[in-house]
Amino acid sequence: MNEPIQDTTRRTFNQLAAATALGVGLAPRALARRAGRPAPLRWGVVGTGSIANAMAGAIKAADGAALAAVSSRRMASAEAYAKRHGAARAFDSWAEMAASDAVDAVYVATPTSVREEICIAAARGGKHVLGEKPLASLASVDRIVAACEEHDVAFMDGTHFAHHPRTAALQAGRDRWIGATALLDSTCAFKLEDRSNIRYNPALEPMGAIGDVGWYTMRAAVEFLPRGLVLDTVHAVLRRDEETGAAVGGEGELRFKGGARTSWSCGFDAQGSSMHVHIEGEKGAIEVPGYLFQDRDNSARIVVSEAGAAKRTERIESDKPGAVLMFEDMAAAAADPSLRAGWAERTRRTQALLDAIWHVGLAAEVAGG
Repeated sequence: MNEPIQDTTRRTFNQLAAATALGVGLAPRALARRAGRPAPLRWGVVGTGSIANAMAGAIKAADGAALAAVSSRRMASAEAYAKRHGAARAFDSWAEMAASDAVDAVYVATPTSVREEICIAAARGGKHVLGEKPLASLASVDRIVAACEEHDVAFMDGTHFAHHPRTAALQAGRDRWIGATALLDSTCAFKLEDRSNIRYNPALEPMGAIGDVGWYTMRAAVEFLPRGLVLDTVHAVLRRDEETGAAVGGEGELRFKGGARTSWSCGFDAQGSSMHVHIEGEKGAIEVPGYLFQDRDNSARIVVSEAGAAKRTERIESDKPGAVLMFEDMAAAAADPSLRAGWAERTRRTQALLDAIWHVGLAAEVAGG
């Protein structure tokens, strides 16, 4: 069943509503490839799992970035990663790596349950911090961001599509193409049956699919809806895996004051992959197929249907994929403190929306109980 957010505590709702006002503007395009920039950031990677391995190539392909070190609980894993990707140093302690002069920035590719501790320790060690998503909660994000601000380092989350120029192009063109936005519908789902995967372990990934792929549906709202929207009500329902108890999917709707709304669906229990954004406005619609990714030539598509005109495809060119541009944007934020607040606020608002659907989904489970 679906439950409105009013059925949770009023205090929780007020906190989330204030935090989820979509006030993030178009972040300046990070000038990571500008002339005369500082020496490349030397990255230390915490973790040797699949995402850490995938991002090694992105770090090495990015201007202003170099893969310098890796840490794992097992030295053998760290050494194997370092050999595979050409990192100079391997550590069996993330704390030792974060305190080391061998790195300038730390990429935290660990389970959500331990991410905050590592991010804050890295910030206190004077290292710029890129943390995989999601974080444990909005309060956790606020503690990480506060630590980064206190120690004058940059913070960013690991959402790739936000860095592809398609996102900026859609933000700039949306109102001109379709007028006032009424609805954003987003899906992010695929089939994952391997219950040994940490996504099925609530101790390591408390929100399961809601945190893992639901994050992208909430980030789509932050990136693609108009600025200034204030959350009004939330409906959410969760689906659980009978064997592990992990949240394997969910769907619902968020309504904002003034009438705009976003419907969302996510999960590990889909029959096939579905990653799509649909936006409706007063005079047309926008489709963003495969919004997490780009095509093989690194370009990405926006399909626009304006009233009275034939459907057309806007192809947004890029010389690099979003993951590589993320590390370039991070290098720019490290060099220019004025770029940091916008990225941190995007993380904060995404996590606030995620917290809202999670808490309402839990309340719905209890009510249906």
